[in-house]
This record gives sequence, C-alpha cells and structure tokens, in this order.
Amino acid sequence: MKYFRILLLFILISSCKNETKNDLQDLSETKQVALKYAEGFKIIESNDSKTIEITKPWPKAEKKYTYLLLSKEQAAKITYNKADYDGVIITPISKTVVTSTTHIPALELLGVEETLIGFPGTNYVSSEKTRKLIDIKKIRELGKNEGINTEVLLELNPDVVVGFGVDGINKTFETIKKAGIPVIYNGDWVEASALAKAEWIKFFGALFNKEKEADSIFNTIEKEYLAAKEIAKQAKSRPTVLSGAMHKDVWYLPNGSSPEAQFLKDANVDYLWQDTTGNGSLALSFEVVLDKAKDADIWLSPSYYSSFEQLEKANTLYTNFDAFKNKTIYSFTNKTGATGGVLYYELGTARPDLALKDIIKIAHPELLKDYQPCFFEILK
Repeated sequence: MKYFRILLLFILISSCKNETKNDLQDLSETKQVALKYAEGFKIIESNDSKTIEITKPWPKAEKKYTYLLLSKEQAAKITYNKADYDGVIITPISKTVVTSTTHIPALELLGVEETLIGFPGTNYVSSEKTRKLIDIKKIRELGKNEGINTEVLLELNPDVVVGFGVDGINKTFETIKKAGIPVIYNGDWVEASALAKAEWIKFFGALFNKEKEADSIFNTIEKEYLAAKEIAKQAKSRPTVLSGAMHKDVWYLPNGSSPEAQFLKDANVDYLWQDTTGNGSLALSFEVVLDKAKDADIWLSPSYYSSFEQLEKANTLYTNFDAFKNKTIYSFTNKTGATGGVLYYELGTARPDLALKDIIKIAHPELLKDYQPCFFEILK
C-alpha cells in the first residue's frame, strides 16, 4: 500500500510538471515582423517567445546568428535547447552594454538609456543625456573597443552585450559568452541605405519590448526623410559635388552605390562619381580627382580636417580646387560633444533625415530657409 501511494504521488508530480513546462517548438505559431529596408536582421514572434536572427552581422558573413528572447515567466515554463541558439536573453533587460556610439541614439529614442552600464571609449559619446550618466559614474569605462576590459564587464554582469564585428573573430566576445553573458551582433553599419540603417531601431525595440515605440519612431524618421527628398526635387539647379580627401597618396571617396552617395542623390545634387559601383570606398589618385572635380561647386566631408588652414597644411595640392578657393567646403567634424566625440558618428545613422536636410540646406538653401543644420557646417 505504501509503495502504491509513493507511485501515485510520483505520477501526480510528473503530470503537474508536464502541464506547466511546455516545449517551445510545440507551442509556437511564428510570425515574422515586416521590415521595409533593413536586410541584416529578422524578428520572429510567437505566442511564447521572440527570436532575433542576425543574417548579416558583417560583410561576407557566412553564418547567421540566432537569439532567443524570453521573459522570466516564459523561461520558467518553457523548455528549449540552448544549443539551438547563439544566445538566450531574458527580458526585461535592466543592464546593458553597447559597443558603438551608433547604438546610443536608439537607447535614448526608446527611453532606455539608463539601462546602459558600460561602454568602451566613453569620451567618444556626444549626447548630453548619456554624458550626464557617464559623469555621475552610472556608465563605466570599458577601455577600447578592440580590447574591452573584460574584468570590469564581467563585474558589471550585464543582461546583454550589443556588439559588432568586422570578421567574426573577437576573443573578447568569446570570453564574455563563456561567462554566460549573451553577446548579440548589431550589423546596422553593413546596410546598403540610410533608411535601412535607421530601421535597426526595431532591433532595439525587440530587445527592450518596445516594438510599438520603435515602429512609431522609425515611421516618423522615414516620413521626414522622404518629405525632404521630395523637397529637393524642386531645386532649379544641381551643384556638382566632390567628397573625401587623401590618405597618404590615395584619395578615398564614396562609390556611387554607397549610402553616402544615396544621400547626395536624394539631395538632388550632381555627385561626380555617382555612376560608379562596388563595395567600400573608391581609391583614386590625386590627378584623377583633380581632373574631374577641380571646378566642383561643393566639397563635402574632407576626411577629418576641421579648417582650411589644416587642410592646406596637410597638402597644398588641395588649394587647386575651386571649392577651396571659394570657401565652399563643408564638414561634420566640428560638431562634437563635450569630450570631443563627433556627433555625426553617433546620431547620423539613427537620424538620416537630419543628415539629408543638412545636405539640402547646403546645396539648395532656398528650399529649407528656416532649417538649422544638425551636423554639417562650413569649414572654419
């Protein structure tokens, strides 16, 4: 009789366990979230979980990365095979580390910047809001991106690290993952268009359970961008544009199929290399550039040079261009945060509508009379 009672109790316990702990695959009817422009990630929703797939974390990536997002309640009820995922992230996220300044605007736009507890290279952060958190020590310095201080990071024990990679070889990220902290790759920088890069706010929306907010923010940015593009079509003239500068003896400038060239096309200017294609920047000799762009009306983004004096000191050959003689060179290098971080490198990816309006203001000032540029200004 005693044996029968023990057996009955075991059956009842097993039955209860089977009722409360469900297999993830059996329960889920999945739905992929629609994305308009971005091609580097997917968000797949189900009744009990979310999955983020990073399909293009870096150029020529051969592997996709899959991350399972579960609430604490879901994690207690659902069984899943950890080996099926490159990381399992438990939400809500209360502590995060990001590794690029381009990630910070998304946190701020979604109102979750106070979850940020560590960043490599805090001096590069421009945002006043996030700088205040750095100043009061709520965000720890993690060293350099290529050599994150893993000791400090592991001590902080974030819920997730948002990283980026150029080739998939990162010993630091492997160390972090082995400590049980998920590392999720953000590949916004690989996207082929400005709006595709901006749409990665939906990636952060999924991480922080703020999908509706992310959709609303992106829709506003897209609307502003497309409206500015339509305004640019009203221009009565199309100034010729040169871009880039020399590094040693090679002049690097955007190829015609790059996001940078797309800005120029949408601003309705005549970018002198708009018919080129390819990956990465064009690498040309000074003679080739001078021959084609000597008479260019506008010179945009002359590398990191912040003044005409600095440009001339670097190479007197630059003075041969009409844009130098006419003082029509514009750069974003002088718009910086309190510790020298360049605002464009932080906010430009998240707000392409502002970058486009800046270029329209430069090329067609009559079309945006009341607009004050956010990033670009005439070289000093």
